Amino acid sequence: MREAVAERAARERKVKGFVSIVVPCRNEELTIGEFVDWCWEGLRAAGAEGEVLIVDNSTDRSPEIARERGARVIPEAERGLGRAYVAAIPHIRGDYVIMGDCDLTYDFRQLEGFLHALDDGAEFVMGTRLKGTIEPDAMPRLHRYFGTPVTTWVLNRLYRQTFSDIHCGMRAMTMDALRRIDIQSPGWEYASEMVLKAAKLRMRTTEVPVHFLRDREGRTSHHKRAGWRSPWRAGWDNLKVMFLYAPEALLLLPGLLLLVPGLALSAALVGGPIDVGKFSLSLNWSLLGLAAATIGYTLVWLSVLARVHTDLDPAYTDRKLRRWSFDRGASAAFLLAAAGVVLNAILVATWISQGFALNEIYHPVVFGLLLIVLGFQTFAFTLLLTIVAPKR
Repeated sequence: MREAVAERAARERKVKGFVSIVVPCRNEELTIGEFVDWCWEGLRAAGAEGEVLIVDNSTDRSPEIARERGARVIPEAERGLGRAYVAAIPHIRGDYVIMGDCDLTYDFRQLEGFLHALDDGAEFVMGTRLKGTIEPDAMPRLHRYFGTPVTTWVLNRLYRQTFSDIHCGMRAMTMDALRRIDIQSPGWEYASEMVLKAAKLRMRTTEVPVHFLRDREGRTSHHKRAGWRSPWRAGWDNLKVMFLYAPEALLLLPGLLLLVPGLALSAALVGGPIDVGKFSLSLNWSLLGLAAATIGYTLVWLSVLARVHTDLDPAYTDRKLRRWSFDRGASAAFLLAAAGVVLNAILVATWISQGFALNEIYHPVVFGLLLIVLGFQTFAFTLLLTIVAPKR
């Protein structure tokens, strides 16, 4: 009895916000009419008020059919899923936004899960086909068992998330979240960009199982229309955008793993060779430390510049700019270079005193060169930090 009451209450539940269903379209006259009908049916079933926006780049009758079924159509001359959503933003009236495809592969008659999650406080809601239902032949094996799991695993590792299907085309978010995500990717890779930015912006996220349906008879998916290389190209594009927003894993960590041992090795050998059992750490090891420290320092600074430039964590940006002002950076650069010059000046004085000939290898010179290089790098990166930093 209690379950029946709860089920009836869920059906009668009214969605708090106005809903905008925003979907790109290119030559889908076979499905677009029924898709718009599904959208209206889904809004009614969820107890929601809303609109259907079709961002159109078609050469067939798709826009006319969509208008006949009550949708608003936004013409967009440029191709690309990411571009379509960016073009739609000024036209969206809703508090909540639901995205997807208009090819009837996602069941837009079932919107309750997304809208109730948003009502309950989620800012970004991902659909998941792998935890929902997938009709036979709806999802190619390459996508289902390789492409989607692999790229999802990569994103989860890089961004410490637990998503199960980052390529699900059906997703929902608040309008504020969509603006904050600030889509930059023009094509398929927008999907990964949205997920990883939601993670970087620390949005409240959740997943909702969806039904994934096979293509209607007579329709060919856009991947198949573009040729066999299209899925591979889309996968690589998604990986690229993941890498672009992961400076901590791809730059900072490797940089520290090179910088710290490199500095320690170079500093330890300032006084000359060190015997470690049967091995002797001599000038060659000192040069190795110089190379490792220089590369590591570069990677660490590049990670800082990347995070400040994207500004997905304003608190991090403000903290870095407050602690590392241009004056402080220039002063640190001067001190590093000056210390290196002093060490190398000693070498020059020794060289002169010995009649322009050195009788032994002077180990401090390597560490002095390292300090000079780090000094120049510090000044250059401080200058770049000032340039790329967002203006508050």
